[in-house]
Order: sequence, then C-alpha cells, then structure tokens
Amino acid sequence: MKRILIQLAVVLFLMSAATAFAQVSAGVSIGNGGLNSFYLAIGNYYHVPQTRVVYVRDHYHMRDEELPVVFFVASRAHVDPQVIIDLRMRRRMSWLDITFHYGLTPEIYYVPVTRVGPPYGKAYGYYKKHGNNYRRVVLADNDVVNLVNLRFMSDYHGVAPEVIMDRRGRGERFFAMNDEFHREKARSRDRNDNKGNREARYESVKDNRGNKDNRDSKGNKGNKDDKENNKGRGKGHGRV
Repeated sequence: MKRILIQLAVVLFLMSAATAFAQVSAGVSIGNGGLNSFYLAIGNYYHVPQTRVVYVRDHYHMRDEELPVVFFVASRAHVDPQVIIDLRMRRRMSWLDITFHYGLTPEIYYVPVTRVGPPYGKAYGYYKKHGNNYRRVVLADNDVVNLVNLRFMSDYHGVAPEVIMDRRGRGERFFAMNDEFHREKARSRDRNDNKGNREARYESVKDNRGNKDNRDSKGNKGNKDDKENNKGRGKGHGRV
C-alpha cells in the first residue's frame, strides 16, 4: 500500500511538472512571436534584413525599443547602421549627441500631432519653446526612443500618433503594440478574404442561374416554334 502511494505521488508530481513546463513554454513562445514580428516590422520599415536587426540586438545587447533608433538615425545621416552602433555602444554617446554629430537637428524626431500626452509632454514642450534654437532642445535617450517609435508605429501600421501616445502613456511596450496591430491586420485580411469568397460564390450562383434561365427561355421558344410549324403542316395535309 505504501509503495502504491509513493508511485501515485511520483506520477502526480511528474504531471504537475509537465503542466508547468508547458505553460512556461507557451509563454516563451508567445513572447518570442511578438518580438519576432517587431523585428520583422523594423526590417520592413527601414529596408534592412530581419536577421541584421536580430544580430544587432543579440551581439550588442541593445534594448529592443532602441533598435528602430539605430536604423532611423543611420537613414537620416546616410551612414551604415554599424557606424551608429559604434558611436552609441562603444563611445557611449547619447542619441542627441549622435544627432548633432551628423549635423542633424532634433526636429527629425518630432511627429505632427493634434494633442500631446505623457510621456511625450516634456519633449514636445522643449520643441515648442526652443524650436528655432535646436541646441537648447533637451532630449533624453528615452525621449528619442519614444519619438522614433511613435513615428515608426504610426507610419508602419497607419495608426494615428495620438493613439500610440495614449497606449504608451499607459505603460504599453512598443513591441506589444506592434504585435496587436499585426494581429488585427491579419484578422482584417481574413475578414476581407471571407467576404471576397462569399461575393465570388454569389456571383457564380447568379451566373449559373442566368445561364439556366437563358437555356430555359431558348428551350421554351424552340418548343413554341416547333408547335407553330407542326400546326401549319397539319393544315396542309387536310387540304390535300
């Protein structure tokens, strides 16, 4: 009896461990899927291979939400992203210093909006106050990250920047927003595909009905003509 109880306890332990492992694996899978779609979106938007985006993240241990900044500044400075990475990671320059290093101004980071919400209030306040004197505009690294991702998310997904601001203000991560927008696009495509298939089936049924009606109409007309011809021939025989 004791041995049976021990065996039962071992089985229950293994089952609970397997369940816990499955749950953890599922969480990792979902997380990686969201990040992968984020890297893919960065690659598509900035016209670089997704593998290079992942390499920059893994090799330089760069934060996921800083990755768009690397490729954005590189495109504006007309240099290879590796140059920007060296300035940022090896020389420890701030994003604003890198901006000035290439003769760029903070204006490149700002997106036109109808209203401003946190965490963008301070950055837009500096721009409004010192817009004509860019050297007096103070942007922390997080400000640049937020502004670049605001433009990236809004442009790539066709979402109003104010919506991105609101969600960021609630503490939502950019890769999580991207994953949700990506899923919504997929659902919208599926709905459109289903609608198109239904319309195609309707048109096909409509065409088949039309063809059947035409055939029936022609058949009825032919039968009527045959009756008229036969009627004429019958009268002829009577006169003979």
